[in-house]
Amino acid sequence: MIDSLVLGGGCFWCTEAAYQLLPGVVHVTSGYAGGKEPNPTYEAICAHLTGHAEVIKIDFDSSKVSLEQLLEYFWKVHDPTQVGGQGHDQGPQYRSIILYASPEQKAAAEKSRTIAQERFDRPITTEIAPLTKFWPGEDYHQNYFVQHPNQGYCAAVIRPKIDKLRHGLARPH
Repeated sequence: MIDSLVLGGGCFWCTEAAYQLLPGVVHVTSGYAGGKEPNPTYEAICAHLTGHAEVIKIDFDSSKVSLEQLLEYFWKVHDPTQVGGQGHDQGPQYRSIILYASPEQKAAAEKSRTIAQERFDRPITTEIAPLTKFWPGEDYHQNYFVQHPNQGYCAAVIRPKIDKLRHGLARPH
């Protein structure tokens, strides 16, 4: 069965590339959610005009990867204790957020956050909020790292993160 989860952990190029590594993930779409304005654009998001965050919509085969596994991975692919963005990507559009589409997703997200907090010295600042609407991002943002691996940001920021995640996924559990 194909399910979906929407979350944000900084730049959507980074989170998209990270989740594309996971077996059971069928498709990842970069986009916007968590704000008030309809039909947001990248420019409006960056100008802080919409309240939306850069997020990804993960379509996954729940017979191969569980919601709980996707959420556990979420705490590893970004710093959920950082306020106002991730690394050099600063601003509300880069906030840590899980947007739930059902009471079951909300409960799983809250439980996952509680468990994850034990691993961090600082408080987790991740917002958990209802998903009202997911807006796909512009075509040029989709599958960005795969299409532009040598672009400056991809080479300097995303590739080292992906290499580290690949190494962690390859280790026996």
